[in-house]
Amino acid sequence: MLYIGVDLGTSACKFLLVDEAGKVCHQVTRDYPLHMPHTGWSEQDPAAWWQACLDGIPALLQGFDPAQVQGIGVGGQMHGLVALDEAGQVIRPAILWNDSRTAKETDYLNNVVGRETLSRYTGNIAFAGFTAPKILWMEENEPELYARIRKIMLPKDYLVWRMTGVHATDYSDASGMLLLDVEHKCWSEEMCEVCGVDPSWLARLYESWEFVGCLLPEAAAALGLPETVKVCAGAGDNAAAAVGTGTVGDGRCNISLGTSGTVFISSRTFGVDATNGLHAFAHADGGWHLMGCMLSAASCNKWWMEDILKVTDRDYPAEQSPITADRLGRNPVFFLPYLMGERSPINDTDARGTFLGLSMDTTRADMTQAVLEGVAFAIRDSVEVARSIGVSIPRSNLCGGGAKSPLWGTILANVLGIPLDILVTEQGPGYGGALLAMVCCGRYATVQEATDALVHVSRTIEPDPELTARYEERYRKFKQIYPACKALFKELAK
Repeated sequence: MLYIGVDLGTSACKFLLVDEAGKVCHQVTRDYPLHMPHTGWSEQDPAAWWQACLDGIPALLQGFDPAQVQGIGVGGQMHGLVALDEAGQVIRPAILWNDSRTAKETDYLNNVVGRETLSRYTGNIAFAGFTAPKILWMEENEPELYARIRKIMLPKDYLVWRMTGVHATDYSDASGMLLLDVEHKCWSEEMCEVCGVDPSWLARLYESWEFVGCLLPEAAAALGLPETVKVCAGAGDNAAAAVGTGTVGDGRCNISLGTSGTVFISSRTFGVDATNGLHAFAHADGGWHLMGCMLSAASCNKWWMEDILKVTDRDYPAEQSPITADRLGRNPVFFLPYLMGERSPINDTDARGTFLGLSMDTTRADMTQAVLEGVAFAIRDSVEVARSIGVSIPRSNLCGGGAKSPLWGTILANVLGIPLDILVTEQGPGYGGALLAMVCCGRYATVQEATDALVHVSRTIEPDPELTARYEERYRKFKQIYPACKALFKELAK
């Protein structure tokens, strides 16, 4: 039997065809545009996501028997606002996770409604990327469109709705809306009232592996699949990626160096840090997790390499080659990776990227190294919040595009001071989606059983005590940069 995992990303949708042994038999990617109509805005047309499915899934099935496909699981970009009217038509382009237009609304929620109140209702405070501030923004700035809302969806749930006709979401993705009581896994009546959200707008809640529906006849025909294919609820991209990396159960950690950077720590019980520096979300395995998310991670390196240095991705290794082992932990240049503002743990939409420590003898390699180290330091900021509440992180998985760089992996392992495991199969949210589909279809009884059987470590990056000590000193200096710049960032944003 075969299973389809869908990774609905910010720049592209990736499709995986996975067999019962967990082997990726085929993969296809379909790109689509990202629109930024104003500085800090980020939008996408949901129709482009569905068109990617209509193009990508038939291409994925070429050379394979569609009758062998049992189920589909979708992992998708979180927090985006997809608003539908009475006729099921999309009202406006989706406002995405990395959109920062809601600074006013976020401030209202955190400082007028109050952080403690929000945390009590949902387990989290407001971040500009969350869905609830987007709804408030739409009410204030687009009242005529807001008045037409009859359904609110997250990006991956739009695909599930197009496939099954069911308005569904899972607990992991819903956790990032700021409308879910995460601890008790139900919609928060209080937050709906605060945000003016009619509960009828909201989807039915499911665990990520639960069956939502089979393909609608018209969807099955368009995708080239039988109508018997089961679609599970799926998961937010980070939770789906965590399933794909075996980060399930209690006390497991996964770090993703993707477009954004995440620290994901799984737990069987609900917990939240006192400052709400980390998100406290439900997990796709039925438990919960703490998550830190920085808005720009591998995207910092892509910006530096391609936009500034004007090299292609094929040239990344050559650019990194002058950064030899003896240079690590000794770089006089620092980089703040806040190119689009920052979420965890500082929650500052005004924060920006900064190079510090430049001199006449600064080299191109110094600045390249500073970019890699700055991202690693910012990831450690989230790890330190988890450690501050007694969470032990003895090791972690490492995945995402940035994990392909041995140099970056070495830097990160030593900045964190822990071993980092690289997996045999690392396919991100799409692979997690396929595993969730397997559980939905009864191939495995639980998510834990699926990951135990199918997720394996390829190699481990071990930290070096001497290098770890050097990076400890550098990290202490890095921690002083943002507080020193915070007030200036706010002034520059005016």
